[in-house]
Amino acid sequence: MTRIVRFADTTGVVRTGLADDSGAIRIFPGAPQVARLLRRTAAELRALVEETAAREPDAREAEVLLLPPVDGLMEVWAAGVTYERSREARVAESTEQSVYERIYDAERPELFFKSVPWRVVTDGEPVAVRDDSALNVPEPELALVLNRHAETVGYLVADDVSSRSIEGANPLYLPQAKVYAGSTALSTGIVPAWETAAPAALKIAMTVLRNGGAVYAATTSTAAFHRTPQDLVHHLFHGQPFPDGAVLATGTGIVPELDFTLREGDVVEIVIDGVGRLVNPVTTGRAALDWLTEALDDPWVRLTHRRD
Repeated sequence: MTRIVRFADTTGVVRTGLADDSGAIRIFPGAPQVARLLRRTAAELRALVEETAAREPDAREAEVLLLPPVDGLMEVWAAGVTYERSREARVAESTEQSVYERIYDAERPELFFKSVPWRVVTDGEPVAVRDDSALNVPEPELALVLNRHAETVGYLVADDVSSRSIEGANPLYLPQAKVYAGSTALSTGIVPAWETAAPAALKIAMTVLRNGGAVYAATTSTAAFHRTPQDLVHHLFHGQPFPDGAVLATGTGIVPELDFTLREGDVVEIVIDGVGRLVNPVTTGRAALDWLTEALDDPWVRLTHRRD
C-alpha cells in the first residue's frame, strides 16, 4: 500500500512524497506541499501518484522525519454525534441533554473547526489534556482527506482529543473542549482513496495503555455510522471554499464511561483497518506543546518530543 507523506530531510527541507511498504520514498515532481496536491482533481492526483510510484526511490523513511500530512491553507475539521454511542455519551455528560438528542437525527450535522496545520501532531508525538478539565478522552475517528473540489482523495487515522467536563458543562464551551494545544493527532500517511475499501465497514480499535497495561480497549465499525461521509462533506463545503483542501474527522463510535479519564503518561493506540495506526503518549497542559512553535522553523525539533 502506498501513502502520501510529508517529511523533513536531513537538512530540514520539507518535502512531499509517496512511501511504500518497503520504506522507500519517492518525491513528487517539484516536491509540492500536500496543500498543492489537493488543488488537483481526484483523477489528476491519482495520475500523479501512479507516475511517481513508477520512479526510482529518492529516500527511505528511516533517513527522514515524517511530519503531519497537513500544510498550507489546509484546515482540520470534525463532526460530532455521528454514532449512536456518541449520542449516548454526550447525553450522559451534558447539562443540556436535548441538544445532542436532536442533532443526532437532524438533517444538518454538527461540524466544528479543529486545527490549523501547524498545531497538528502525528504518530509518536504527545497529545494533551487540559489542566482545567477533570474528564478527558481520546476519540478515535476515520478522517477524510478532501481536495478543493470536495472529492475524498484519501483517509487518515485521527484522534479528536476532547474535554468531556468542559463541553458537558455547557455546549457553548465546545471550542474550548475541542480546540487547544495537543488536541488533534493525525497519522503520518494519507492512504489514497482508490487503494482502500470504501469506508462502509472499516474496523476501528482503540487501546489506552497505563503503566504498560491496557486500562481501556474498545472497537467499533464505520458500519455503525449514522450519516454518510458524503453528507458531511456536502455540509462542510456548502458554506465556504477550501482552496487547499481539508481533513474532516467523521466522529467517534468509541466513548469510555464517565469513570474513565486520560492521565499523564497514558499511551493511546488507534488502528483503523486498511488505513493505519496512530500512537500518542498523553501529557497535560499547554506548556507541554509549546515546542510546536519552534518546529515551524526547525521540523527536527519534533524528534526530541517523540516516543518510539
